Amino acid sequence: MNNLQLSISTRVRYAETDQMGYVYHGNYATFFEMGRVHFLREIGLNYSDLEHSGIMLPVLNLACQYHAPALFDDEIQIITELAELPSDVRIKFNYKILNQAQKLLTTGSTELVFVSTTTRKPIRCPEFFREKIQDFFKA
Repeated sequence: MNNLQLSISTRVRYAETDQMGYVYHGNYATFFEMGRVHFLREIGLNYSDLEHSGIMLPVLNLACQYHAPALFDDEIQIITELAELPSDVRIKFNYKILNQAQKLLTTGSTELVFVSTTTRKPIRCPEFFREKIQDFFKA
């Protein structure tokens, strides 16, 4: 199976930077979320629809490595990758953030858990979710 990667671009806003002019480190979690939501939407799995169907995806683990700073007004590309199909209650995404010169700024990952909105307990990856991802991998 091939790795599945999708990307989205955004421009760094002034409010996302700190006194040094760098993107504040806590904002990278938001960039990862932007990439993840875009990724799922592009393959036909809308976050809102998941929640309405009784599924939440809270973050269990977040890792981030900073290689170079993103600066105010940089156009950054957030590349989101799903390297494997989820087989149990967890799903993992990997991220790369590049600037407009294609310089690697940040790498990271998030691991999320499928959780029932009613019981608030972990559940196995729903079959419709797996099928949608499998269909995309086959394409």
